[in-house]
Amino acid sequence: MSVNPLNETHYKDYISILKKDLSLALGCTEPGAVAYAASEAVTVLGRFPERIDIKCSGNIIKNVKGVIVPNSGGLRGVDSAAILGALVGRTGKKLNILEDVEEKDIKKASALLKSDFCHVHLKEGEDSLYIEVIAKEKNDTAKVVIAQSHTNIVLVQSNDKILLDKQTNRKKESRKDEKGNIDNSKTVLSIKGILDFANKANINDLKSLMQLQLSVNTAIADEGLRNPYGSSIGRTLLKTGDNDIRTRAKAKAAAGSDARMGGSSMPVVINSGSGNQGITVTVPVAEYADELCAGEEKLYRALAISNLVSIHIKNHIGKLSAFCGAVSAACGSGAAITYLDGGGYEEICSTITNTAANVSGIICDGAKGSCAAKIASSIDAAIMGHEMTKAKNTFPCGEGIVKDDIEKTIDNIGLIGKEGMKETDIEIMHLMLGDRDCGNC
Repeated sequence: MSVNPLNETHYKDYISILKKDLSLALGCTEPGAVAYAASEAVTVLGRFPERIDIKCSGNIIKNVKGVIVPNSGGLRGVDSAAILGALVGRTGKKLNILEDVEEKDIKKASALLKSDFCHVHLKEGEDSLYIEVIAKEKNDTAKVVIAQSHTNIVLVQSNDKILLDKQTNRKKESRKDEKGNIDNSKTVLSIKGILDFANKANINDLKSLMQLQLSVNTAIADEGLRNPYGSSIGRTLLKTGDNDIRTRAKAKAAAGSDARMGGSSMPVVINSGSGNQGITVTVPVAEYADELCAGEEKLYRALAISNLVSIHIKNHIGKLSAFCGAVSAACGSGAAITYLDGGGYEEICSTITNTAANVSGIICDGAKGSCAAKIASSIDAAIMGHEMTKAKNTFPCGEGIVKDDIEKTIDNIGLIGKEGMKETDIEIMHLMLGDRDCGNC
């Protein structure tokens, strides 16, 4: 399959993609997005409301339901995130808005949760990432809508006055995107182009883009190893494993997710809108770079590969899906590990193929403690995929989703995640919302 060679335009495109995707976020991105939308709605209203109505896509509800909202004292759910965002108000921090939650806000939120203040509804027929917040006080209302990405405000309305409207353009873009990609600007990506970029990029460009990601994501991983969060997947792996590089890479990444899903107030740098994916593309790569004595420059080039491969695959799937994002992120991590170990284009394609052929069936049933286990499993598959590649073993074309070209295999992953798992996503939502008679927790 032919791909465009890297040129100055594509170089700028790749830098732009990394700048856009690698942003700092506190806690799980979906509660942060809900809080951000609520804070903006209350700001537009001009005073604290007497009622908030929230309409969210199923994937937003799914990813907020089970995770602890950061700085909330243990609160969970869309309503908790929205109320805290409303109490904090506009700060300019977007996904990091919950950094400014104070103890008085937690007490007020706990009281409001017991009242008739906040109502959450499922919004059907919209993007998989959709948040609509309506704040009301007497005869005044304010509406804010976020869609397609976690900070992308597409509608702001005060009573009947439209202050911002990007809805029409959003729907036009969705209709004309025949491949189902969420972001058309990312179609420039290819595995060959990513490797070419990573090898030729100015190291200072890469360092400036990924130094913060490396720092904060390894920091939260260390936090998850030091202290018990959630089910302590990372700590358990280190306690029961052999403490070799394979175990350490899985354990440390899982520990970062343990802390993040368990309510740690430490930030992460996300990938494809997800902090868990940001951790997955960073921490194992850093561990292997240290093990292989790769050096700083090789590490940053490997991190470029890890991040961009993950973004490339996830762009085929879409921002939110029933397809677990740890898998696409682990494909990126595995590709970077192969690169660190001396692999080139063919070897990197082999590792991605081996990883995807193994664990592409892992479902996303919401952000929660078990995400750490899914990260560990996906990284384990990526490392095994890398070891298979070193042994010159690659799953051949025709075995399931595997094709004779890596881009065709990635196309297949996207079709599974975006189209094939639509019904799976619906069933997961019914189960999580209690629409199926399957008993209580």
